[in-house]
Amino acid sequence: MPRFYRQVATPGLLLLIPVLLGTAACQRTERGAAATPAAVAPRPPAPPASPAPQARAAAPLVVFLGDSLTAGLGLPADQTYPALLARALSADGLAVRVINAGVSGDTSAGGLRRLRWLLAQHPAVVVVGLGGNDALRGQPVGEIDRNLRAIVAQARQAGAQVLLLGMQIPPNYGPDYTAAFAAIYPRVARDLQVPLVPFLLAGVGGISELNQADGIHPTAAGQVKVAANVKPYLEDLLRQSRRAAG
Repeated sequence: MPRFYRQVATPGLLLLIPVLLGTAACQRTERGAAATPAAVAPRPPAPPASPAPQARAAAPLVVFLGDSLTAGLGLPADQTYPALLARALSADGLAVRVINAGVSGDTSAGGLRRLRWLLAQHPAVVVVGLGGNDALRGQPVGEIDRNLRAIVAQARQAGAQVLLLGMQIPPNYGPDYTAAFAAIYPRVARDLQVPLVPFLLAGVGGISELNQADGIHPTAAGQVKVAANVKPYLEDLLRQSRRAAG
């Protein structure tokens, strides 16, 4: 299905926001309920960027490949955790450009299908936050595992480093499936030797005041916590890249 992206410049970052048109995926949230208009409507443009174009071009590009947790369902673009990370990293002297390639309802297979175009943008780092929707739909654990491995392999072949975001699902999906799903991420990270954020929603999942009314998607305050969960791992990768570049 066609996906169109909008580039949104904000101070210290470049956002490439996916807009889904007339697909089944954008008509459903992770629990299968009808999506709110925010799930499919284009985001309003952010304020113009202040850094010079030359400075933006020199900054490493970080692609966030994910689902609605990354897209920031129900929130403005500048309140998503990729945007928050770009500002926080810039404040720490690690200016980056960001492509927020989060798509509401996306799966590991969907992320794999749209990866080639994103890799053509020559990212330094690909942050992979996929698999939650697969699990909510009861997809086989082995299939999710294979898709994540393929994403890592293709990103590396393109010269990008990979940061994997661990996911978990509620226990009502059964103890065996819940445990098998959670085990995918540390196994892939160990086998492929990629850094892993143990659980993207640590300190957010299940806390009502940090989640929107659906109980799944973080509020603006929840996104701040999510960004804090990811930041040390991404910062470490970027510093490694800087040292390797000399």
